[in-house]
Amino acid sequence: MEKSQKKVLFLCTGNSCRSQMAEGFMREIGGGSFEALSAGMEPAEAVHPMAVAVMKERGIDISGQKPKPIETYLGKECIFYLIVVCEKAKMSCPRIWPGLGEGNRFYWPLPDPAEFRGSEEEKLEEFRKVRDEIESKVKEWLDGRP
Repeated sequence: MEKSQKKVLFLCTGNSCRSQMAEGFMREIGGGSFEALSAGMEPAEAVHPMAVAVMKERGIDISGQKPKPIETYLGKECIFYLIVVCEKAKMSCPRIWPGLGEGNRFYWPLPDPAEFRGSEEEKLEEFRKVRDEIESKVKEWLDGRP
């Protein structure tokens, strides 16, 4: 990590889909200005295989990423931006984050593709839909950053 990189933490409940995809997009299109991180309030065992598959379709490999608990970073890392990507995590996320500046907390309510019920192809389509929404939000957010 370069000294000038600001840490961006994507937070969700399981840290297996949405936050992992957001971390991958930020790393890929953030231009090296940010260090992308992700964590979960109740982390899953592994990154969801469909999240890995749909990101691979975009040429981004997140297969080496692992779900991590919020405690990995809370009070241990200086997080410059906190982006919460699900309602459940928003409700349980600490209200005070050491070092987090005013206006540096964002909320992107995204549906959890892992909870979608349907055929394998329908599930894959839901993952693609959420992936595309995350990509748009990351690009929009980056366009608005100094």
